[in-house]
Amino acid sequence: MVVRLCSRGGLLPRLLFSPQKPKIYVPTAGRKAAYGTVTSAKVSVNGIHLHYQQTGEGEHAVLLLPGMLGSGETDFAPQLKSLNKNLFTVVAWDPRGYGHSRPPDRDFPVDFFERDAKDAVDLMKTLKFKKISLLGWSDGGITALFAAAKYPSYINKMVIWGANAYVTEEDERIYQGIRDVSKWSEKARKPLEALYGYDYLAKTCEKWVDGIGQFKHLPDGNICRHLLPLVQCPTLIVHGEKDPLVPRFHADFIHEQVKGSRLHLMPEGKHNLHLRFANEFNKLAEDFLQ
Repeated sequence: MVVRLCSRGGLLPRLLFSPQKPKIYVPTAGRKAAYGTVTSAKVSVNGIHLHYQQTGEGEHAVLLLPGMLGSGETDFAPQLKSLNKNLFTVVAWDPRGYGHSRPPDRDFPVDFFERDAKDAVDLMKTLKFKKISLLGWSDGGITALFAAAKYPSYINKMVIWGANAYVTEEDERIYQGIRDVSKWSEKARKPLEALYGYDYLAKTCEKWVDGIGQFKHLPDGNICRHLLPLVQCPTLIVHGEKDPLVPRFHADFIHEQVKGSRLHLMPEGKHNLHLRFANEFNKLAEDFLQ
């Protein structure tokens, strides 16, 4: 099933990240601090102090999974602010080595998506959620696919966008194009530079390009294509038809391989469709999750 959504307005001239300068908050491990209606804390999971933000009081727990170099505060501000707090309890996490889940520095072994999926599920279990739904963007969408396939009884529903199950030569050319952060637009670079410092940002971006590139050398460029038939939860795949980072064929492949999934196309959407068209995206997600 394919659904098209028409969106209004021009797109921000950036690809990956929120143009808003993030609020930098470094919490003490194990303590919660409130700012507005969002709490922030760290908890020990798998030997790492993982940082997360939480908002809402609904019975339906939803985990937001960020993209490359992402964090809750840089990737999901409109979702933390506006997703229905009566229906949902929303958690946005920083994967190990990203955001405020440091130390350790981020690394990219060949199983880094599977490791992130285990960390994410174990975080939510540590927070005493009995079952969760997933909203995964870009790398976070790949992590969500791993989690849904590996822990099917724990995942209720899933929304992913900007994700891919394998790497092609075209993808590799795209990745090389973002390797040098000094060539990014200022709007793309500044929020991440404020969060990480230039050196860590530049080093980790290069490591990510090498890390994602290693899948190109596996049979069929495989990341998780073998796991897609194992996904059991209702799945919504959203694709921005003007996404310069993830070609349409990736969304089509996931849609074909995940049984019963829906594909929703946003004609004016780019990679950051949930930020540029936040109201439309939030309504789409809420309607699907209910």
